[in-house]
Amino acid sequence: MTLTLFDQFSTPMLMYIPLTFLSMFLPWALYTSQQKKWLMNRLTTLQSWALWSFTKQIFSPINVKGQEWALILTSMMTLLMSINLLGLLPYTFTPTTQLSMNMALAVPMWLATVLLGFRYQVTNSLGHLLPEGTPTILIPPLILIETISLFIRPLALGVRLTANLTAGHLLIQLIATASFALTTTMPTLSLTTALILLLLTILELAVAIIQAYVFILLLSLYLQENI
Repeated sequence: MTLTLFDQFSTPMLMYIPLTFLSMFLPWALYTSQQKKWLMNRLTTLQSWALWSFTKQIFSPINVKGQEWALILTSMMTLLMSINLLGLLPYTFTPTTQLSMNMALAVPMWLATVLLGFRYQVTNSLGHLLPEGTPTILIPPLILIETISLFIRPLALGVRLTANLTAGHLLIQLIATASFALTTTMPTLSLTTALILLLLTILELAVAIIQAYVFILLLSLYLQENI
C-alpha cells in the first residue's frame, strides 16, 4: 500500500540490502551482442544503427583525443535511456530518480573532463575563469562567479535528470489515481482523464530518451572545452 506519493521513489530493499546496484545492470540483458555473421537480425541492425548515429552526432565536433571517450559515453547513454524507459513500466523502480545515483555518475565524469583540461591545456582551462578584456576591478568577483559555475555543473547534471523524471512519475501517479477514483462517480470525466494520462505517458517516453541524451550531450560539451 502506498502511504505517500513519494514512497514510489524509495529504494527497494532485500534483507536490508539496496537493490539499486542490481537494477542498474539488468537492462544490459535486453541488448544483443555482435555476432560474426554476414547477415544480422533486425534488432541487432537497428541497435547498431542507433548507436552509430548517436556516436557520430555527439563526437563529430570533438577532436581525435576526445573521441576516445566514445565508448564510455555511448554506454552511459544506453544505460540511462534503458533505465528511464523501463522505469515507466508498472511495478518497477527507476534508479535515476535517486539523486545519489545521478550524482555518482555526474561528478566523476565531470571531474575527469576538468582534470584532462588541466593536463593538456592548463592555460586555456584557467582562462575560462577570467574572460579576456575584463576590467581590473571586476577580476576577483568574476573569478569567484566562474569558479562557482564550474563546480555547480555536476550538481546541475544530477538535479536536472532527477527532477524531470520525478516530476513525470508524480504526474502519472496523480492522474492515474484521479482516473480510477472518478470511474464510478463520473465515467465521462474519468475517460477524459485516462486520455490525458495516455498523452502524458507518451510525453514521458520522449522525456526519458531526451534526458539521457541531454546528460551525455552536456558531458561531451564539457569534454570539448578541455580537450
